[in-house]
Amino acid sequence: MPSLVRPTGVERTFAEDEIIVTKTDPQGRLTYANDVFLRMSALTEAEALGQPHSLIRHPDKPRGVFRLMWQTIARGEEMFAYVVNLATDGAHYWVFAHVTPTVDQSGRIVGYHSNRRVPDRGGVLAAQQLYRRISAEEASCGHGPEAALHGQTVLEDLLAESGTTYDELIWSITDGANA
Repeated sequence: MPSLVRPTGVERTFAEDEIIVTKTDPQGRLTYANDVFLRMSALTEAEALGQPHSLIRHPDKPRGVFRLMWQTIARGEEMFAYVVNLATDGAHYWVFAHVTPTVDQSGRIVGYHSNRRVPDRGGVLAAQQLYRRISAEEASCGHGPEAALHGQTVLEDLLAESGTTYDELIWSITDGANA
Protein backbone atom coordinates (compact mmCIF):
# COMPACT_ATOMS: atom_id res chain seq x y z
CA MET A 1 0.00 0.00 0.00
CA PRO A 2 1.50 3.38 -0.95
CA SER A 3 2.27 5.69 1.94
CA LEU A 4 1.00 8.77 0.09
CA VAL A 5 -2.01 8.27 -2.13
CA ARG A 6 -2.78 11.06 -4.56
CA PRO A 7 -6.35 11.67 -5.68
CA THR A 8 -6.93 10.63 -9.28
CA GLY A 9 -10.21 12.52 -9.72
CA VAL A 10 -12.02 9.23 -10.38
CA GLU A 11 -15.22 8.99 -8.34
CA ARG A 12 -16.38 5.58 -7.17
CA THR A 13 -19.98 4.90 -6.19
CA PHE A 14 -21.88 2.15 -4.44
CA ALA A 15 -25.47 0.96 -4.70
CA GLU A 16 -28.38 2.64 -2.93
CA ASP A 17 -29.14 -0.60 -1.08
CA GLU A 18 -25.56 -1.03 0.20
CA ILE A 19 -24.28 0.22 3.53
CA ILE A 20 -20.63 0.75 4.39
CA VAL A 21 -19.98 -0.41 7.95
CA THR A 22 -16.88 -0.05 10.11
CA LYS A 23 -16.09 -0.32 13.79
CA THR A 24 -13.07 1.11 15.57
CA ASP A 25 -11.46 1.03 18.96
CA PRO A 26 -11.54 4.23 21.08
CA GLN A 27 -8.41 5.53 19.27
CA GLY A 28 -10.03 5.14 15.85
CA ARG A 29 -8.20 1.99 14.72
CA LEU A 30 -10.32 -0.27 12.54
CA THR A 31 -11.56 -3.43 14.28
CA TYR A 32 -14.19 -4.36 11.69
CA ALA A 33 -14.79 -3.46 8.04
CA ASN A 34 -17.53 -4.94 5.87
CA ASP A 35 -17.05 -6.00 2.27
CA VAL A 36 -18.54 -2.76 0.89
CA PHE A 37 -15.96 -0.70 2.82
CA LEU A 38 -13.14 -2.93 1.62
CA ARG A 39 -14.29 -2.67 -2.00
CA MET A 40 -14.81 1.09 -1.91
CA SER A 41 -11.51 1.81 -0.15
CA ALA A 42 -9.52 -0.67 -2.30
CA LEU A 43 -8.21 -2.42 0.81
CA THR A 44 -8.05 -6.00 1.91
CA GLU A 45 -9.23 -6.91 5.37
CA ALA A 46 -5.62 -7.55 6.41
CA GLU A 47 -4.59 -4.08 5.18
CA ALA A 48 -7.51 -2.36 6.93
CA LEU A 49 -7.78 -3.93 10.38
CA GLY A 50 -5.60 -2.31 13.02
CA GLN A 51 -5.07 0.80 10.89
CA PRO A 52 -6.42 4.23 11.82
CA HIS A 53 -9.71 5.04 10.10
CA SER A 54 -7.97 8.18 8.86
CA LEU A 55 -6.18 5.87 6.41
CA ILE A 56 -8.91 6.85 3.92
CA ARG A 57 -9.00 10.57 4.76
CA HIS A 58 -9.31 12.66 1.59
CA PRO A 59 -7.24 15.87 1.57
CA ASP A 60 -10.36 17.84 0.54
CA LYS A 61 -12.13 17.01 3.82
CA PRO A 62 -11.38 19.84 6.27
CA ARG A 63 -9.53 18.83 9.41
CA GLY A 64 -11.81 21.06 11.46
CA VAL A 65 -14.85 18.97 10.56
CA PHE A 66 -13.05 15.81 11.73
CA ARG A 67 -12.04 17.62 14.92
CA LEU A 68 -15.69 18.49 15.55
CA MET A 69 -16.68 14.87 14.85
CA TRP A 70 -14.16 13.45 17.34
CA GLN A 71 -15.24 15.92 20.03
CA THR A 72 -18.90 15.07 19.44
CA ILE A 73 -18.55 11.28 19.55
CA ALA A 74 -16.09 11.41 22.47
CA ARG A 75 -18.91 13.10 24.45
CA GLY A 76 -21.05 10.05 23.71
CA GLU A 77 -23.16 11.76 21.05
CA GLU A 78 -23.91 10.60 17.52
CA MET A 79 -22.95 12.60 14.45
CA PHE A 80 -24.11 12.71 10.85
CA ALA A 81 -21.82 14.10 8.16
CA TYR A 82 -21.08 14.24 4.48
CA VAL A 83 -17.63 12.74 4.02
CA VAL A 84 -15.38 12.35 1.01
CA ASN A 85 -12.97 9.43 1.35
CA LEU A 86 -9.83 8.55 -0.59
CA ALA A 87 -9.36 4.93 -1.61
CA THR A 88 -5.87 3.50 -1.65
CA ASP A 89 -5.95 3.47 -5.47
CA GLY A 90 -6.60 7.23 -5.60
CA ALA A 91 -10.33 7.08 -6.36
CA HIS A 92 -12.66 9.03 -4.09
CA TYR A 93 -16.17 8.36 -2.88
CA TRP A 94 -18.75 10.40 -0.99
CA VAL A 95 -20.82 9.00 1.86
CA PHE A 96 -23.50 10.16 4.24
CA ALA A 97 -22.03 8.95 7.53
CA HIS A 98 -23.69 8.20 10.84
CA VAL A 99 -21.08 7.73 13.57
CA THR A 100 -22.01 6.56 17.06
CA PRO A 101 -20.06 5.61 20.16
CA THR A 102 -20.17 2.02 21.35
CA VAL A 103 -20.43 1.77 25.13
CA ASP A 104 -20.00 -1.05 27.62
CA GLN A 105 -22.42 -1.90 30.45
CA SER A 106 -21.00 0.88 32.62
CA GLY A 107 -21.46 3.49 29.88
CA ARG A 108 -17.74 3.76 29.06
CA ILE A 109 -16.93 4.31 25.37
CA VAL A 110 -15.18 1.19 24.05
CA GLY A 111 -15.21 2.09 20.36
CA TYR A 112 -17.14 3.67 17.53
CA HIS A 113 -19.49 2.35 14.89
CA SER A 114 -20.18 3.99 11.54
CA ASN A 115 -22.76 3.29 8.87
CA ARG A 116 -22.42 5.09 5.57
CA ARG A 117 -25.06 5.36 2.89
CA VAL A 118 -25.13 6.79 -0.60
CA PRO A 119 -25.36 10.55 -0.08
CA ASP A 120 -27.91 12.97 -1.46
CA ARG A 121 -26.19 14.64 -4.47
CA GLY A 122 -27.51 18.06 -3.53
CA GLY A 123 -26.06 17.56 -0.08
CA VAL A 124 -22.70 16.62 -1.58
CA LEU A 125 -22.65 19.81 -3.64
CA ALA A 126 -23.49 21.91 -0.57
CA ALA A 127 -20.86 20.07 1.50
CA GLN A 128 -18.23 20.59 -1.21
CA GLN A 129 -18.90 24.33 -1.20
CA LEU A 130 -18.68 24.51 2.60
CA TYR A 131 -15.57 22.30 2.73
CA ARG A 132 -13.75 24.40 0.10
CA ARG A 133 -14.36 27.49 2.20
CA ILE A 134 -13.14 25.85 5.41
CA SER A 135 -10.16 24.19 3.70
CA ALA A 136 -9.03 27.52 2.24
CA GLU A 137 -9.01 28.99 5.75
CA GLU A 138 -7.19 25.97 7.17
CA ALA A 139 -4.48 26.27 4.50
CA SER A 140 -3.45 29.58 6.02
CA CYS A 141 -2.42 27.67 9.16
CA GLY A 142 -0.51 24.81 7.56
CA HIS A 143 -1.50 21.20 8.08
CA GLY A 144 -1.13 20.50 11.79
CA PRO A 145 -3.38 20.78 14.83
CA GLU A 146 -3.53 24.56 14.42
CA ALA A 147 -5.20 24.10 11.02
CA ALA A 148 -7.80 21.73 12.51
CA LEU A 149 -8.57 24.14 15.34
CA HIS A 150 -8.81 27.05 12.90
CA GLY A 151 -11.06 25.04 10.56
CA GLN A 152 -13.38 24.12 13.41
CA THR A 153 -13.50 27.77 14.49
CA VAL A 154 -14.36 28.85 10.94
CA LEU A 155 -17.13 26.23 10.79
CA GLU A 156 -18.53 27.28 14.17
CA ASP A 157 -18.41 30.96 13.14
CA LEU A 158 -20.29 30.18 9.91
CA LEU A 159 -22.91 28.27 11.88
CA ALA A 160 -23.26 31.11 14.39
CA GLU A 161 -23.64 33.66 11.56
CA SER A 162 -26.44 31.61 10.04
CA GLY A 163 -28.06 30.91 13.43
CA THR A 164 -27.94 27.15 12.98
CA THR A 165 -26.31 24.14 14.56
CA TYR A 166 -24.14 21.61 12.73
CA ASP A 167 -26.93 19.01 12.87
CA GLU A 168 -29.47 21.51 11.50
CA LEU A 169 -27.09 22.36 8.66
CA ILE A 170 -26.55 18.70 7.72
CA TRP A 171 -30.26 17.92 7.73
CA SER A 172 -31.08 21.10 5.80
CA ILE A 173 -28.88 19.96 2.89
CA THR A 174 -30.21 16.39 3.01
CA ASP A 175 -33.42 15.35 1.32
CA GLY A 176 -34.24 12.93 4.13
CA ALA A 177 -33.83 9.85 1.97
CA ASN A 178 -30.74 8.88 3.94
CA ALA A 179 -32.35 8.96 7.36
